[in-house]
Amino acid sequence: MTLSAPLTLWVRLQRWRHQLTVPQFTAVTGLLVIASGTVILASPLCSTDAVGLWQALFTVTSAITVTGLSVIVVERDLTPFGQIVLAGLIVTGGLGLMAITTFLQGFVQGRSGLRHRLDKGRSLDEFGVGGIGPTFHSILLTGFCVMGLGTVVLYAFGFSDIPNPLARLWASLFHCISAYNNAGFGLWANNLENYRDNPVVNGVIAGLIVVGGIGWRVINDLWANRRRLARLRRLSLHTRLVLRSTIGLILLGAVGLLLTEHFAPDGTLQKFSLLQQLQITLFQSITTRTAGFNTIPLTIETLSDAGLLLMVVLMFIGASPGGTGGGIKTTTFAILMGATRSTLEGRDDVVIGRRLIPPSTVLRAVGVTLASALFVVLMTLLLQVGPSAAGVPGHEPFSFLEKLFTCVSAFGTVGLDVGVTANLNRWGQLVLMVCMFVGRLGILLLLSALYANRPQARVGYPREDLYV
Repeated sequence: MTLSAPLTLWVRLQRWRHQLTVPQFTAVTGLLVIASGTVILASPLCSTDAVGLWQALFTVTSAITVTGLSVIVVERDLTPFGQIVLAGLIVTGGLGLMAITTFLQGFVQGRSGLRHRLDKGRSLDEFGVGGIGPTFHSILLTGFCVMGLGTVVLYAFGFSDIPNPLARLWASLFHCISAYNNAGFGLWANNLENYRDNPVVNGVIAGLIVVGGIGWRVINDLWANRRRLARLRRLSLHTRLVLRSTIGLILLGAVGLLLTEHFAPDGTLQKFSLLQQLQITLFQSITTRTAGFNTIPLTIETLSDAGLLLMVVLMFIGASPGGTGGGIKTTTFAILMGATRSTLEGRDDVVIGRRLIPPSTVLRAVGVTLASALFVVLMTLLLQVGPSAAGVPGHEPFSFLEKLFTCVSAFGTVGLDVGVTANLNRWGQLVLMVCMFVGRLGILLLLSALYANRPQARVGYPREDLYV
């Protein structure tokens, strides 16, 4: 009798594991990785006495979700081995937590039917029934090549002020890992403020952020058509839409920040030359949407309310599908803009780039945006009530804009902070961890995990119009 109970529990656990869908398996695996990473990072081998289980839990959650919000200083509070563990967690989350768990599910469940292969393909943002292995290997190979190239450039020309060759190599590698995976973790307390005027550091970090944010699908399409890039129509609509949206949002953000901060009373950019202002705003526009690095201090005092609001919009849009960033995605934003234009023109169909967008895709874009906005509002409300409304004892209460900015930064897995995260109590930091986890998984994947086992109704209903 004493052995039958554990055996029965084990059998039930095995049955439950085999019944998990891909979204459910991804969510469970993510939580298990966070739990195990927390225990490792909190050990004396990885961190100092200043890092307890709570600080380790928050840091690991931020790393796995490639957010970058932090309550510790990486160089000060983590040992060299702990910094290596943190970099490994960033790679795990950035190069595809969903891809890795989907790849592992093939071994766990042992199923290879058409339906399951299609399900795996969708979780990788990949159409078709191709194997998960080749795609995953290509993602890893592309990522390591790009990060390796960036490391070489930063070591040779970027962080030349670091005299120790080993320390310079590690700084170059760590920041390339963080940039390509859109994590935003920096080794130093002031992030990259010391390299504000360094064009090599700014260029390499910004380039890695963009390449990681546009997604492997776009990179693969560009590489396959590298000899025919003059004919952009040979590229897929997805690639063209991502490139146009990315470039447009970068320019919009740079010009917007330049205007809001240059003309703001006592604006933080007024003390810099025009060339410095252009470099700062361009870098901040790129990093605001996905990564979370900063070359100027980000506080409610140094930035105008208009600039912070613009950054909130950029963070909410985020990166592109299949990339290492979060947000509702650039293609979702482009589809919404296309639907708005069609509505204003009186058309019933959404046409982008001379291609008809299926109604199901438009409906999905609307659902993702609305669900994401409602989730961010809910998380902001949770920060507004209870003990977290005033932060830690002795700290001035945070404004609504500060809390909204931080929640959107967590949900978009951006990692920009205006001095809120470290000064929140544990309830507030728990809210941010939920934001980061949901933002990394995505609203659709989370809803699929919750409602995947519910059968769809096969009932037709009469049609009727509503006034809008």
